[in-house]
Amino acid sequence: LLLTPTLRQWIAVESDSSDVTKRSDLHRMMDMTAEKLRLVGGSVEMVDVGTQALPNGSSIALPKVVTARFGEDPSKRTVCVYGHVDVQPAKKEDGWATDPYELTDIDGNLYGRGASDNKAPVLAWIHTVEVYKALNIDLPVNVKFIIEGMEETGSNGLDDMIVAQKDSFFSDVDYIIISDCVWLSRRPALTYGTRGNCYFFAKVEGPKKDLHSGVYGGTVMEPMTDLIGILDKLISPSGKILIPGVREAVAHLSDEEWKMYQDIEFDLESYKSEIGLSQLMYSNKVDLLAHRWRHPTVSIHGIEGAFSSPGTKTVIPAKVIAKFSIRQVPNMDPAVVEKQVTDYLHSVFAKRKSPNKLNVTMVIGAKPWLADPKHPLYEAGKAAVKRVFAVEPDLIREGGTIPIARTFQDVTGKSIIMLPIGGFDDGLHSQNEKISRYNYMEGTKLFIAYLHEVSQIKKY
Repeated sequence: LLLTPTLRQWIAVESDSSDVTKRSDLHRMMDMTAEKLRLVGGSVEMVDVGTQALPNGSSIALPKVVTARFGEDPSKRTVCVYGHVDVQPAKKEDGWATDPYELTDIDGNLYGRGASDNKAPVLAWIHTVEVYKALNIDLPVNVKFIIEGMEETGSNGLDDMIVAQKDSFFSDVDYIIISDCVWLSRRPALTYGTRGNCYFFAKVEGPKKDLHSGVYGGTVMEPMTDLIGILDKLISPSGKILIPGVREAVAHLSDEEWKMYQDIEFDLESYKSEIGLSQLMYSNKVDLLAHRWRHPTVSIHGIEGAFSSPGTKTVIPAKVIAKFSIRQVPNMDPAVVEKQVTDYLHSVFAKRKSPNKLNVTMVIGAKPWLADPKHPLYEAGKAAVKRVFAVEPDLIREGGTIPIARTFQDVTGKSIIMLPIGGFDDGLHSQNEKISRYNYMEGTKLFIAYLHEVSQIKKY
């Protein structure tokens, strides 16, 4: 099978879910996905998941979620493949070497927005079913698909759909497979955990309007100074979180987990060079991976209301809002973290004896997800990787958040595996995103082998 023509057609669609002016492209992308699944012989439905409220008070239709079914043999296992076909924004002038919406093959790499995240992996799964059918071989398991178009902006409408279809679409599903992640190195990997995320706004309000620093500077307690002062108390220069109770909630690193990290293929120097830094927080592999995957961290993302344009402006902003997040790991609970952060910042702020007002709100509270890497799903993954690549896979976790994994786990109670085919250097969300032709082809073979291995898991 030639894999690239369909991928070329899919990459050409600007299915940017963050830009409502591109919503017609997104609807077209969902139609193309449904049509491809129908062509392969799937029983396809397009599920309406409602509307999206816009800031101006109007609303716009959300892209439909595409579901498909291949096979209904009750004697076989049933897997459900999750993926998405929406993408992050991209423009040539952002620093792309090629047109982001024209698939370009350079030295065996297929460049284009959405190539690795997540259009090629979704197509690789569809091609997997196609291969079995083209060779006139029965699928070893029943395969279902659930493909959405709003992943990059929070999967609007999907959680409610999963709850609504828990006892229908998901009732006969044994396992859920997510291929929306990448390898850590050149060695294939199986992913068994992701961090969650608590995202906060901390707003400090003072005077009723912006002030001139020459006229008023030195006579008022400035909101920006207060805000910077409390942000400085969130984390130490060495990376230690200073909020009481946060670090104490983190699950202990066992000897077994330490040994797993020790065996993972990961080069600190390459990682450093890829980022463009001369020094990292930690100088050994285990500490660095542990703090990337299974420890919380505080990141300060920006300040709304601050002067940030080029040039100079002698302004004292009347209101400033800090945006920061705390990555969540087992055994942290976002509801508890919300109270810890709010109480702590208010206590720090009180010590400043400022007349300004502080308001802290948590706008995202996504839980971490963790699977058992000894589960039969992962044993099947190891066997499939060995069959296709002739190596043992790395067992890894992700530092980022894939909230849908936790939703699937909590709502359906099904076992989940993350089975990536993307490369560590694919540049997800960045300029010059790509997937290598090798990963695309061999990844499709991996999925084909994986279905066979899953079929060998005993039914009880």
